[in-house]
Amino acid sequence: MDFWSSFTRLAETNFALSLAALLTLWLCAARAWRLAAWWCVLFGGALFVVTATKVAYAGWGIGIAAIDFRGFSGHAMRAAAIAPVFAFLLAQRKAGLLRQAAIGAGVLFAIGIAISRLVLAVHSVSEVVSGLALGFAAAWLFIRVARQAPMIYLDRFTLVFCAVLLLPVLTTRPAPTQGWIEQVAVKLAGEEKIDEIRKRMGRKSNDRREPKEDTFR
Repeated sequence: MDFWSSFTRLAETNFALSLAALLTLWLCAARAWRLAAWWCVLFGGALFVVTATKVAYAGWGIGIAAIDFRGFSGHAMRAAAIAPVFAFLLAQRKAGLLRQAAIGAGVLFAIGIAISRLVLAVHSVSEVVSGLALGFAAAWLFIRVARQAPMIYLDRFTLVFCAVLLLPVLTTRPAPTQGWIEQVAVKLAGEEKIDEIRKRMGRKSNDRREPKEDTFR
């Protein structure tokens, strides 16, 4: 269980968003402005969808009970969106087979993150699968656009080196994303529904503590 707890942190909000921002900055440094814009739109859009589904469930109970769906898995989505894109950009100048292998490695990594969410029992199968599908869709669209764009010749070592420098972020306290979701849900649904919202998020109505990141699936 310790392995899965540590492994799943590679798709945690703090680290994953840092990597996403690094990709944006690297693309801008390469003057690939169009690709940078596409990346921001696709990844940002996927983040919005994940957040919207979680707020919808927390605030109004909108979900699919039959398949135990309460919102897209954020970890699965982030891993599926970032890993294949990161791998593609690293291997863009390589032969076709090597490039496909790199993308495949990114896909396998994302699937591993999805499995970790199931092993840790913080998501249902439907939430993990939908998160993967959303992330892979964003990654596929970006890679499709990138293949039609001019080759990026900026040094890949810089990208890897900066990614390694971000590793200490994994030791920081997880972002209180569930607390943010609760606050947004209360603002939108109304203060009178705060007890219902906390119940949906697995908390007692009189619990005033800031929720941990994984208290709400």
